[in-house]
Amino acid sequence: MRDGDRNSPGPAHILLVDDNRLGLTVRKSVLEDLGHSITTAQHGQEALELFTAGAFDLVITDYRMPKMDGFELIKSIRAVAPAARIILISGYAEALGMTEASTGADAVVPKNANEVTHLVREVNRLLLRGVPRKPSRRQGSRLKAKRGTA
Repeated sequence: MRDGDRNSPGPAHILLVDDNRLGLTVRKSVLEDLGHSITTAQHGQEALELFTAGAFDLVITDYRMPKMDGFELIKSIRAVAPAARIILISGYAEALGMTEASTGADAVVPKNANEVTHLVREVNRLLLRGVPRKPSRRQGSRLKAKRGTA
């Protein structure tokens, strides 16, 4: 954490995934300027191999990629590490109504004029506070039962 800045997390190791080299380079530069260490992958299969071999604080993935899209990557990462922090970035987020619930990501950032601002905000949120996890179905049932008996 930077001196006196409670809204900036300390350096993190981030896995950044995008088949578009320009988008990958720009996002990497922004995140490195924030002090983070970035490992890049150009498709989902490469990212999954890197993820299982290394330790990452956060994964940021594009949706549309060859070989394995962002949904498949998120599902594969969740199978290995259910609590992994994941941000999905997509130019289709708004058009397809992508949400955290529908994608399995902890945050969905649309590719638009405000992308960098939203990405930085979500990175900071997930790294500072962690991921507010939804209760499992079993825990959710117990919570509903408790509320119903109160």
